[in-house]
Amino acid sequence: MGEHNKVVVRYRNGEILKGTTQDFFPNRPVFHLLPLNGGQALEVRTSELKAVFFVKDFNGHPERQDVPGFLAAPGTVNQGRKIAIRFQDAEVICGYSVTFMPGRDGFFVFPADTEGNNLRIYVLSAATSDVKVGPAAEALVRTLLKGPYAA
Repeated sequence: MGEHNKVVVRYRNGEILKGTTQDFFPNRPVFHLLPLNGGQALEVRTSELKAVFFVKDFNGHPERQDVPGFLAAPGTVNQGRKIAIRFQDAEVICGYSVTFMPGRDGFFVFPADTEGNNLRIYVLSAATSDVKVGPAAEALVRTLLKGPYAA
């Protein structure tokens, strides 16, 4: 059996589920979620999702203000190149990715804000409206955020 990953599953319709999974693989159309509140494992179809958030804990830190943007971070780190994702629901995520390739069903992102609750995020390409890499990611963030955290 695989490791129990704590995940928050966000559907494109806005529904959110929390639980653990042992069988998530990015190249498979289905995985199983053991709900946080107990019960039987649920079958999750990735085609219906916005993203799968692999988290440190389920409560997060409600008092913490998430920091958007890249915080003047380097263009490339061990987790890949800078990437900015704008979802169809207007949410923006900034981070790093080594697995992003246009045309793929999805890709992993390591958040730029390492102090947040997310360890990594699997983004479903069909749920995005814009994905930019490298300097184009920085430009997109500056345009969207227009604030001190944009670069």
